Amino acid sequence: MALTKPSSPSSSDAARTLAKGFRSLRFDEPLESEFRAEHRARMRGWNRVAIWLSACTVLGYAVLDHFVLSTEHARVTHIVRFAMHVPAVVIMLICTSKRFYTRWYDLGISLVAPLFGIGIVLMAAFSPPAEVPLVGGRLLLVAFFFYFMIGLRFREALRANLIVFAALTVASLATAMPGTTAGYLLFTLFVANLIGIVGSYALEHANRTAFLEHRQLTEVATHDGLTTLLNRAAFEDQIRRVWQQAQRDRQTVSVIMIDIDYFKAYNDRYGHIAGDDCLRRVSSALRDAARRRPLDFVARYGGEELVAVLYGADKAYGESISRGLLTAVRELRIPHADSQTQPYVTVSVGVVSVDAYRMATHDAAVGLADQALYAAKKQGRDRFVVTEHVPAKVDPAATTVLPLRGEAFREASGS
Repeated sequence: MALTKPSSPSSSDAARTLAKGFRSLRFDEPLESEFRAEHRARMRGWNRVAIWLSACTVLGYAVLDHFVLSTEHARVTHIVRFAMHVPAVVIMLICTSKRFYTRWYDLGISLVAPLFGIGIVLMAAFSPPAEVPLVGGRLLLVAFFFYFMIGLRFREALRANLIVFAALTVASLATAMPGTTAGYLLFTLFVANLIGIVGSYALEHANRTAFLEHRQLTEVATHDGLTTLLNRAAFEDQIRRVWQQAQRDRQTVSVIMIDIDYFKAYNDRYGHIAGDDCLRRVSSALRDAARRRPLDFVARYGGEELVAVLYGADKAYGESISRGLLTAVRELRIPHADSQTQPYVTVSVGVVSVDAYRMATHDAAVGLADQALYAAKKQGRDRFVVTEHVPAKVDPAATTVLPLRGEAFREASGS
């Protein structure tokens, strides 16, 4: 199972983008990159079908040209077909394979598509006058193919068609193509592009809208409505993915449990509305302090208890982040007259860093972090406690995941 970057409150950029609109058909990052990756993956099957269809079209016209076009035109037709069109189709079929698709398809099709269209222009430019409309008419198919069939986004499709239109314009001026015929083809291709532009723009706009709406639905399902952090169900799913990845990569994972000190007393004194605002502010500060790297994430574990998971984080890094969490909440200076630690809101933190491949599941690590949190609260709160997990000796070359056994603990407090 591939590890995915966890969603975050910044994903609500989807809602803001929907509200303000996107007439330019471009999102701010990271939404734009995510949309392109999703669009590319979704279109792979259709793109492969489209390239096979283009191969059949090239073959079909090869047969028809043999019977319909004059022999004086056959030489140019064959040169273009076998030097440009057939290699282009073969290259794009290779690019639609699973091995090369993600990395090479977008680049390949953006280069090959205009060359394919230019090949048709060359066929028309060197055709006998009576056959120019027959060959040039294929440019209409090329235009619509670019706009709707091969997965090009609106801008890329428009650019490819403008290159083909420019090539036809140059050919009409530089060759013996009849003026009236050239003008007719240019006007027809111009109208075809107008239709394609409107249709392609509307299609991509609809695709982008669907992407944003789906993102919003995902946020509702995976994020806590109050704090905008991952909810408990999403936490369990994400940490499972992180753990499997860390086991494969033999990485260390730090789990940090966080609890707002005397939060019930805060609610009793200031009211639940103020309590909700406090929880939102603390959650935002903790998220900003904990998420330094792409695969780190923070979730609401339950009530006023939060949890952070840091991928590839050793003990020293876990301690550093824990110290930063304490500081981030203290700097909020949210008044708390009933706190027995400070006159403002503070948190208690428990952290453990473990080698994921030494534990069968993440549950044991969460349990150790929870024990460290309990120790921090017992020692007076407004501090972090590190629980050090010392596993049984294992063979460094082993590839199997060992069960948890033989724990030894060393608690260290920080403030």
